[in-house]
Amino acid sequence: MSTFKLNPLPPFVDLETKAILKKLAEAHRHLAELKGVAASIPNENILIQTLALQEAKDSSEIENIVTTHDDLFKAQLADESVLPAAKEVAQYADALRVGFESVRASRLITLNQILQIHETLEKNNAGFRKLPGTALRNRATGEVVYTPPQDHATILELMGDLETFINDSNRLDADPLIKMALIHYQFESIHPFYDGNGRTGRIINILYLVANGLLNLPILYLSRFIIQNKPDYYRLLQEVRTKNAWEEWVLFMLEGIAVTARQTTALVTAIRDMMLDCKHRIRKQFPRMYSQDLINNLFRHPYTKISILQQELSVSRLTAARYLDKLAEAGFLEKRRFGRTNYYLNVPLANLFLTLPRPPPLDEFGQIESATETR
Repeated sequence: MSTFKLNPLPPFVDLETKAILKKLAEAHRHLAELKGVAASIPNENILIQTLALQEAKDSSEIENIVTTHDDLFKAQLADESVLPAAKEVAQYADALRVGFESVRASRLITLNQILQIHETLEKNNAGFRKLPGTALRNRATGEVVYTPPQDHATILELMGDLETFINDSNRLDADPLIKMALIHYQFESIHPFYDGNGRTGRIINILYLVANGLLNLPILYLSRFIIQNKPDYYRLLQEVRTKNAWEEWVLFMLEGIAVTARQTTALVTAIRDMMLDCKHRIRKQFPRMYSQDLINNLFRHPYTKISILQQELSVSRLTAARYLDKLAEAGFLEKRRFGRTNYYLNVPLANLFLTLPRPPPLDEFGQIESATETR
Protein backbone atom coordinates (compact mmCIF):
# COMPACT_ATOMS: atom_id res chain seq x y z
CA MET A 1 0.00 0.00 0.00
CA SER A 2 1.35 3.44 -0.91
CA THR A 3 2.29 5.83 1.87
CA PHE A 4 -0.43 8.35 2.67
CA LYS A 5 0.28 11.66 4.37
CA LEU A 6 -2.63 13.29 6.15
CA ASN A 7 -2.68 17.03 5.43
CA PRO A 8 -4.38 19.77 7.46
CA LEU A 9 -7.80 21.04 6.42
CA PRO A 10 -9.20 22.40 4.18
CA PRO A 11 -8.51 20.38 1.02
CA PHE A 12 -7.87 22.32 -2.17
CA VAL A 13 -10.90 21.03 -4.05
CA ASP A 14 -14.29 22.39 -5.10
CA LEU A 15 -16.64 21.78 -2.17
CA GLU A 16 -19.60 23.61 -3.72
CA THR A 17 -20.37 21.51 -6.75
CA LYS A 18 -23.89 21.53 -8.17
CA ALA A 19 -24.60 18.13 -6.60
CA ILE A 20 -23.35 19.21 -3.16
CA LEU A 21 -25.34 22.46 -3.19
CA LYS A 22 -28.52 20.59 -4.13
CA LYS A 23 -28.06 18.02 -1.37
CA LEU A 24 -27.08 20.78 1.06
CA ALA A 25 -30.42 22.54 0.58
CA GLU A 26 -32.28 19.30 1.28
CA ALA A 27 -30.27 18.58 4.43
CA HIS A 28 -30.85 22.09 5.80
CA ARG A 29 -34.58 21.86 5.13
CA HIS A 30 -34.96 18.66 7.10
CA LEU A 31 -32.67 19.86 9.90
CA ALA A 32 -34.79 23.00 10.29
CA GLU A 33 -37.94 20.87 10.48
CA LEU A 34 -36.36 18.71 13.18
CA LYS A 35 -35.25 21.75 15.16
CA GLY A 36 -38.80 23.10 15.03
CA VAL A 37 -40.61 19.93 16.07
CA ALA A 38 -38.13 19.37 18.91
CA ALA A 39 -39.13 22.74 20.33
CA SER A 40 -42.71 21.43 20.72
CA ILE A 41 -41.65 18.99 23.46
CA PRO A 42 -42.26 20.71 26.84
CA ASN A 43 -39.12 19.45 28.57
CA GLU A 44 -35.84 19.17 26.65
CA ASN A 45 -34.58 16.40 28.94
CA ILE A 46 -37.22 14.09 27.48
CA LEU A 47 -35.51 14.16 24.09
CA ILE A 48 -31.97 14.31 25.45
CA GLN A 49 -32.59 11.24 27.59
CA THR A 50 -34.53 9.12 25.11
CA LEU A 51 -32.75 9.99 21.86
CA ALA A 52 -29.29 10.10 23.42
CA LEU A 53 -29.83 6.51 24.53
CA GLN A 54 -30.79 5.42 21.02
CA GLU A 55 -27.83 7.23 19.47
CA ALA A 56 -25.58 5.65 22.10
CA LYS A 57 -26.93 2.19 21.36
CA ASP A 58 -26.43 2.44 17.60
CA SER A 59 -23.10 4.26 17.77
CA SER A 60 -21.75 1.60 20.11
CA GLU A 61 -23.15 -1.16 17.89
CA ILE A 62 -20.91 0.09 15.09
CA GLU A 63 -18.01 -0.84 17.40
CA ASN A 64 -19.56 -4.28 18.11
CA ILE A 65 -20.72 -3.22 21.57
CA VAL A 66 -24.20 -4.72 21.38
CA THR A 67 -26.86 -4.55 24.06
CA THR A 68 -30.63 -4.86 24.34
CA HIS A 69 -32.94 -1.92 24.90
CA ASP A 70 -34.02 -3.42 28.20
CA ASP A 71 -30.49 -3.73 29.58
CA LEU A 72 -29.68 -0.26 28.30
CA PHE A 73 -32.70 1.31 29.97
CA LYS A 74 -31.84 -0.37 33.26
CA ALA A 75 -28.23 0.77 33.02
CA GLN A 76 -29.41 4.35 32.81
CA LEU A 77 -31.24 3.87 36.10
CA ALA A 78 -28.00 2.66 37.73
CA ASP A 79 -29.26 -0.86 38.33
CA GLU A 80 -26.44 -2.97 39.72
CA SER A 81 -27.27 -6.05 37.63
CA VAL A 82 -26.78 -4.60 34.15
CA LEU A 83 -24.36 -6.20 31.71
CA PRO A 84 -20.98 -4.63 30.79
CA ALA A 85 -22.06 -3.81 27.22
CA ALA A 86 -25.06 -1.87 28.51
CA LYS A 87 -22.80 0.07 30.87
CA GLU A 88 -20.51 0.97 27.96
CA VAL A 89 -23.46 2.23 25.94
CA ALA A 90 -24.69 4.22 28.93
CA GLN A 91 -21.21 5.78 29.15
CA TYR A 92 -21.63 6.98 25.55
CA ALA A 93 -24.89 8.69 26.50
CA ASP A 94 -23.12 10.27 29.48
CA ALA A 95 -20.28 11.48 27.24
CA LEU A 96 -22.76 13.00 24.80
CA ARG A 97 -24.48 14.90 27.62
CA VAL A 98 -21.16 16.08 29.07
CA GLY A 99 -20.12 17.39 25.67
CA PHE A 100 -23.49 18.99 25.01
CA GLU A 101 -23.52 20.94 28.26
CA SER A 102 -20.04 22.27 27.57
CA VAL A 103 -20.62 23.12 23.91
CA ARG A 104 -24.00 24.75 24.55
CA ALA A 105 -22.33 27.07 27.05
CA SER A 106 -19.28 27.95 24.96
CA ARG A 107 -20.37 27.41 21.33
CA LEU A 108 -16.87 25.99 20.86
CA ILE A 109 -15.44 22.50 20.48
CA THR A 110 -11.96 22.48 21.99
CA LEU A 111 -9.35 19.78 22.49
CA ASN A 112 -10.01 19.87 26.23
CA GLN A 113 -13.70 19.20 25.57
CA ILE A 114 -12.85 16.34 23.20
CA LEU A 115 -10.54 14.85 25.83
CA GLN A 116 -13.28 15.19 28.46
CA ILE A 117 -15.80 13.48 26.17
CA HIS A 118 -13.38 10.64 25.53
CA GLU A 119 -12.51 10.27 29.20
CA THR A 120 -16.23 10.01 30.06
CA LEU A 121 -16.73 7.51 27.25
CA GLU A 122 -13.77 5.26 28.03
CA LYS A 123 -13.50 5.83 31.81
CA ASN A 124 -9.77 6.50 31.52
CA ASN A 125 -7.51 9.46 30.90
CA ALA A 126 -5.09 7.86 28.44
CA GLY A 127 -5.43 10.91 26.20
CA PHE A 128 -4.03 11.12 22.69
CA ARG A 129 -1.92 8.20 21.44
CA LYS A 130 1.73 8.28 22.50
CA LEU A 131 2.88 4.87 21.26
CA PRO A 132 3.04 3.65 17.64
CA GLY A 133 1.36 0.50 16.41
CA THR A 134 -2.21 1.57 15.56
CA ALA A 135 -3.60 0.28 12.28
CA LEU A 136 -7.08 -0.18 10.82
CA ARG A 137 -7.62 -3.63 9.34
CA ASN A 138 -10.18 -5.40 7.22
CA ARG A 139 -12.07 -7.62 9.64
CA ALA A 140 -12.40 -10.50 7.17
CA THR A 141 -8.86 -10.59 5.74
CA GLY A 142 -6.73 -8.91 8.40
CA GLU A 143 -5.25 -6.65 5.70
CA VAL A 144 -4.17 -3.20 6.86
CA VAL A 145 -6.44 -0.74 5.05
CA TYR A 146 -5.18 2.46 6.69
CA THR A 147 -2.35 3.47 9.00
CA PRO A 148 -3.09 6.74 10.85
CA PRO A 149 -0.33 9.09 12.02
CA GLN A 150 1.91 7.29 14.51
CA ASP A 151 4.06 10.02 16.04
CA HIS A 152 2.63 11.70 19.15
CA ALA A 153 3.91 15.13 18.10
CA THR A 154 2.24 14.77 14.69
CA ILE A 155 -1.05 13.76 16.32
CA LEU A 156 -0.91 16.80 18.60
CA GLU A 157 -0.13 19.09 15.66
CA LEU A 158 -2.97 17.72 13.54
CA MET A 159 -5.46 17.85 16.42
CA GLY A 160 -4.44 21.42 17.22
CA ASP A 161 -4.99 22.37 13.59
CA LEU A 162 -8.36 20.58 13.61
CA GLU A 163 -9.41 22.52 16.72
CA THR A 164 -8.66 25.77 14.90
CA PHE A 165 -10.53 24.61 11.80
CA ILE A 166 -13.60 23.67 13.85
CA ASN A 167 -13.84 27.02 15.63
CA ASP A 168 -12.41 29.56 13.16
CA SER A 169 -14.87 30.42 10.40
CA ASN A 170 -12.12 32.24 8.51
CA ARG A 171 -10.28 28.99 7.79
CA LEU A 172 -12.90 27.99 5.23
CA ASP A 173 -15.82 29.98 3.88
CA ALA A 174 -18.20 27.05 3.53
CA ASP A 175 -21.52 25.86 4.87
CA PRO A 176 -21.30 24.28 8.36
CA LEU A 177 -22.65 20.97 7.07
CA ILE A 178 -19.85 20.75 4.53
CA LYS A 179 -17.38 21.58 7.28
CA MET A 180 -18.89 18.88 9.49
CA ALA A 181 -18.18 16.27 6.80
CA LEU A 182 -14.58 17.48 6.53
CA ILE A 183 -14.13 17.52 10.31
CA HIS A 184 -15.45 13.97 10.67
CA TYR A 185 -13.11 12.69 7.97
CA GLN A 186 -10.13 14.44 9.53
CA PHE A 187 -10.82 13.25 13.07
CA GLU A 188 -11.31 9.63 12.00
CA SER A 189 -8.15 9.82 9.87
CA ILE A 190 -6.04 11.24 12.69
CA HIS A 191 -7.51 8.48 14.91
CA PRO A 192 -6.04 10.23 17.95
CA PHE A 193 -7.05 7.76 20.67
CA TYR A 194 -6.15 4.14 21.33
CA ASP A 195 -9.86 3.29 21.43
CA GLY A 196 -13.22 5.02 21.10
CA ASN A 197 -12.34 7.12 18.05
CA GLY A 198 -15.49 6.26 16.11
CA ARG A 199 -17.82 6.97 19.01
CA THR A 200 -16.03 10.19 19.93
CA GLY A 201 -16.11 11.32 16.30
CA ARG A 202 -19.84 10.72 16.06
CA ILE A 203 -20.43 12.75 19.22
CA ILE A 204 -18.41 15.61 17.70
CA ASN A 205 -20.71 15.50 14.65
CA ILE A 206 -23.78 16.14 16.78
CA LEU A 207 -22.10 18.78 18.91
CA TYR A 208 -20.88 20.66 15.84
CA LEU A 209 -24.48 21.11 14.71
CA VAL A 210 -25.35 22.48 18.16
CA ALA A 211 -22.31 24.79 18.22
CA ASN A 212 -23.44 26.28 14.90
CA GLY A 213 -27.07 26.73 15.93
CA LEU A 214 -28.44 24.19 13.46
CA LEU A 215 -29.92 22.19 16.34
CA ASN A 216 -30.67 23.26 19.89
CA LEU A 217 -30.42 19.72 21.26
CA PRO A 218 -28.08 16.79 20.47
CA ILE A 219 -30.77 14.66 18.89
CA LEU A 220 -29.66 13.90 15.32
CA TYR A 221 -29.73 10.14 15.24
CA LEU A 222 -26.85 9.74 12.72
CA SER A 223 -25.31 6.44 13.85
CA ARG A 224 -28.26 4.42 12.54
CA PHE A 225 -27.61 5.75 9.03
CA ILE A 226 -23.94 4.80 9.30
CA ILE A 227 -24.85 1.25 10.38
CA GLN A 228 -27.30 0.90 7.52
CA ASN A 229 -24.64 2.11 5.06
CA LYS A 230 -21.53 0.85 6.79
CA PRO A 231 -19.69 -0.52 3.70
CA ASP A 232 -20.15 2.80 1.88
CA TYR A 233 -19.10 4.77 4.97
CA TYR A 234 -15.72 3.03 5.22
CA ARG A 235 -15.22 2.83 1.46
CA LEU A 236 -15.81 6.56 1.01
CA LEU A 237 -13.58 7.49 3.94
CA GLN A 238 -10.80 5.47 2.33
CA GLU A 239 -11.42 6.87 -1.14
CA VAL A 240 -10.84 10.39 0.14
CA ARG A 241 -7.37 9.17 1.13
CA THR A 242 -6.66 7.16 -2.02
CA LYS A 243 -8.59 9.08 -4.71
CA ASN A 244 -9.16 12.54 -3.20
CA ALA A 245 -12.89 11.76 -3.61
CA TRP A 246 -14.16 14.63 -1.46
CA GLU A 247 -17.40 15.26 -3.35
CA GLU A 248 -18.61 11.69 -2.88
CA TRP A 249 -17.78 11.80 0.83
CA VAL A 250 -19.53 15.13 1.43
CA LEU A 251 -22.60 13.94 -0.50
CA PHE A 252 -22.74 10.79 1.64
CA MET A 253 -22.66 12.78 4.88
CA LEU A 254 -25.25 15.27 3.64
CA GLU A 255 -27.52 12.39 2.65
CA GLY A 256 -27.05 10.95 6.13
CA ILE A 257 -28.07 14.24 7.72
CA ALA A 258 -31.16 14.57 5.50
CA VAL A 259 -32.33 10.98 6.00
CA THR A 260 -31.63 11.01 9.72
CA ALA A 261 -33.33 14.35 10.26
CA ARG A 262 -36.48 13.06 8.56
CA GLN A 263 -36.48 9.89 10.64
CA THR A 264 -35.83 11.75 13.87
CA THR A 265 -38.56 14.29 13.09
CA ALA A 266 -41.03 11.41 12.72
CA LEU A 267 -39.80 9.89 15.99
CA VAL A 268 -40.05 13.17 17.91
CA THR A 269 -43.52 13.78 16.47
CA ALA A 270 -44.62 10.32 17.62
CA ILE A 271 -43.26 10.99 21.14
CA ARG A 272 -45.05 14.35 21.24
CA ASP A 273 -48.38 12.84 20.14
CA MET A 274 -47.99 9.99 22.62
CA MET A 275 -47.32 12.46 25.43
CA LEU A 276 -50.39 14.50 24.59
CA ASP A 277 -52.61 11.43 24.52
CA CYS A 278 -51.23 10.20 27.83
CA LYS A 279 -51.60 13.66 29.35
CA HIS A 280 -55.28 13.94 28.43
CA ARG A 281 -56.11 10.44 29.65
CA ILE A 282 -54.31 10.79 32.99
CA ARG A 283 -55.80 14.23 33.60
CA LYS A 284 -59.27 12.81 32.97
CA GLN A 285 -58.83 9.59 34.95
CA PHE A 286 -56.60 10.86 37.80
CA PRO A 287 -57.17 14.63 38.07
CA ARG A 288 -55.71 14.88 41.58
CA MET A 289 -52.58 12.97 40.58
CA TYR A 290 -52.03 14.74 37.26
CA SER A 291 -49.18 17.22 36.74
CA GLN A 292 -46.92 18.11 33.84
CA ASP A 293 -43.97 16.96 35.94
CA LEU A 294 -45.57 13.52 36.17
CA ILE A 295 -45.98 13.33 32.38
CA ASN A 296 -42.38 14.47 31.90
CA ASN A 297 -41.18 11.74 34.24
CA LEU A 298 -43.03 9.04 32.34
CA PHE A 299 -41.52 10.11 29.00
CA ARG A 300 -37.98 11.16 29.83
CA HIS A 301 -37.06 7.46 29.96
CA PRO A 302 -39.01 4.28 29.17
CA TYR A 303 -38.44 3.11 32.76
CA THR A 304 -39.07 4.97 35.97
CA LYS A 305 -38.97 3.94 39.61
CA ILE A 306 -40.28 5.17 42.93
CA SER A 307 -37.18 7.05 44.03
CA ILE A 308 -36.98 9.00 40.75
CA LEU A 309 -40.63 10.01 40.84
CA GLN A 310 -40.28 10.93 44.52
CA GLN A 311 -37.42 13.27 43.72
CA GLU A 312 -38.87 14.85 40.58
CA LEU A 313 -42.34 15.47 42.02
CA SER A 314 -41.10 16.37 45.52
CA VAL A 315 -43.52 13.91 47.12
CA SER A 316 -43.10 11.25 49.77
CA ARG A 317 -41.96 7.77 48.83
CA LEU A 318 -45.38 6.42 49.82
CA THR A 319 -47.11 8.90 47.49
CA ALA A 320 -44.76 8.15 44.61
CA ALA A 321 -45.34 4.41 45.03
CA ARG A 322 -49.10 4.93 45.12
CA TYR A 323 -49.03 7.03 41.94
CA LEU A 324 -47.01 4.47 40.01
CA ASP A 325 -49.07 1.53 41.20
CA LYS A 326 -52.30 3.29 40.20
CA LEU A 327 -50.90 4.07 36.77
CA ALA A 328 -49.82 0.45 36.38
CA GLU A 329 -53.24 -0.84 37.43
CA ALA A 330 -54.87 1.50 34.87
CA GLY A 331 -52.59 0.28 32.07
CA PHE A 332 -50.45 3.39 31.65
CA LEU A 333 -47.35 1.54 32.89
CA GLU A 334 -46.22 -2.03 33.33
CA LYS A 335 -44.75 -2.94 36.72
CA ARG A 336 -41.64 -5.09 36.65
CA ARG A 337 -39.26 -6.27 39.33
CA PHE A 338 -35.49 -6.61 38.86
CA GLY A 339 -33.56 -7.74 41.88
CA ARG A 340 -34.86 -5.83 44.86
CA THR A 341 -36.26 -2.90 42.86
CA ASN A 342 -39.64 -2.29 41.23
CA TYR A 343 -39.50 -0.58 37.85
CA TYR A 344 -42.38 0.85 35.87
CA LEU A 345 -42.17 0.61 32.08
CA ASN A 346 -43.86 2.99 29.65
CA VAL A 347 -44.61 0.21 27.16
CA PRO A 348 -45.76 2.39 24.22
CA LEU A 349 -42.63 4.53 24.48
CA ALA A 350 -40.37 1.48 24.65
CA ASN A 351 -42.18 -0.10 21.70
CA LEU A 352 -41.67 3.07 19.68
CA PHE A 353 -37.92 2.43 19.75
CA LEU A 354 -38.20 -1.33 19.40
CA THR A 355 -40.19 -0.97 16.18
CA LEU A 356 -37.68 1.31 14.48
CA PRO A 357 -36.37 -0.30 11.26
CA ARG A 358 -33.39 -2.48 12.12
CA PRO A 359 -30.13 -2.12 10.18
CA PRO A 360 -28.43 -5.11 8.52
CA PRO A 361 -26.47 -7.45 10.84
CA LEU A 362 -22.96 -6.27 11.56
CA ASP A 363 -21.31 -9.50 10.48
CA GLU A 364 -22.36 -8.97 6.87
CA PHE A 365 -19.61 -6.39 6.52
CA GLY A 366 -15.92 -7.03 6.09
CA GLN A 367 -14.75 -3.70 7.43
CA ILE A 368 -13.22 -2.87 10.78
CA GLU A 369 -13.26 0.56 12.33
CA SER A 370 -11.39 -0.08 15.58
CA ALA A 371 -7.64 0.01 16.05
CA THR A 372 -5.44 -3.06 16.31
CA GLU A 373 -2.61 -2.23 18.69
CA THR A 374 0.88 -3.68 18.41
CA ARG A 375 3.37 -2.18 20.78
